[in-house]
Amino acid sequence: MKKILLIEDNDDIRENTAEILELSNYTVFTAENGKIGVEKAIEQKPDLIVCDIMMPVLDGYGVLFALQKHPEMQNIPFIFLTAKTERSDFRKGMELGADDYITKPFNGTELLKAIESRLKKTDLIKQELLSGIEGFKQLLNASGSSNNTLQSITEDRNINFYRKKQVIFSEGNRPSRLYYIQKGKVKTFKTNEDGKELVVGLYNEGDFVGYTALLEGTSYKETAEALGDCELALIPKEDFENLLNSNMDIAKQFIKLLAKNITEKEEQLLGIAYNSLRKKVAEALVALRNKFKSGEENFSIDMSRENLATLAGTATESLIRTLSDFKTEKIIDIKAGCVTILNEKKLENLIN
Repeated sequence: MKKILLIEDNDDIRENTAEILELSNYTVFTAENGKIGVEKAIEQKPDLIVCDIMMPVLDGYGVLFALQKHPEMQNIPFIFLTAKTERSDFRKGMELGADDYITKPFNGTELLKAIESRLKKTDLIKQELLSGIEGFKQLLNASGSSNNTLQSITEDRNINFYRKKQVIFSEGNRPSRLYYIQKGKVKTFKTNEDGKELVVGLYNEGDFVGYTALLEGTSYKETAEALGDCELALIPKEDFENLLNSNMDIAKQFIKLLAKNITEKEEQLLGIAYNSLRKKVAEALVALRNKFKSGEENFSIDMSRENLATLAGTATESLIRTLSDFKTEKIIDIKAGCVTILNEKKLENLIN
């Protein structure tokens, strides 16, 4: 049963609206002002929020702004109830991230249709993407693209094959396509004036690569290289832009999907700048486990010491010494160059 949070300071409207929603088989939570509404939203994590604008303590704009600060709240559909009909008021709400407006007075059918529409769209977008190019097809379906558009974008899709250490795209080049990893693993890295590499991204099957430059309209700021044999689907720049322009909701979700590793990059760079050597190496191993573990009891990775060192932001010799220490402490094992994590808890304790 879907959960709806109703934030409304007028007692009669709040009670009558809650009753309509409950009769329509929704679980309803109510709040009489914006401050309580924010607290209940964080506590209950509703599937949708209906919120009045003009309220004491904290108005509807303040509620939406406050909730957008919480990552787990950002994708919850948000519908404003308002007596305000000025265009500037609508624009302000949409800029903050509102999904819909219903003006007072309203009838129950109008509200229920808006809620049902938003919940259906959210459920569709939340569906786990299928592997391979089917994931791209699913995004197109969610955006409401026509069958003809879907067929023209997905049929005869080119697949490029890359060998280990083969460059996929280079720093400074202009992007002409989006890459989708069907098989294999990819790293992105930057190179300084002395030729030293810094790994800034790790990508697995089901990830998109090369999106930042496309979104910004700039050249690649890093180089992408295959960590092993890879198969990448190629999506032309024009098709990518058409997808983003076809539907605002799917554009938001696609951008969030593509940008999901930004926080990881920030944490990695902060760790490189401030952490001890042992902590840097431990964080690199944990990051690899979190990215690439696929269900095996003990995670193993066959990665060159140079790549692992650039990921950790340390010299190769220092990395090798630290790995040797970890092996002595039975945190990891090393056989034929393959690193296996034996004690995940102990490794994570080095980070905390």
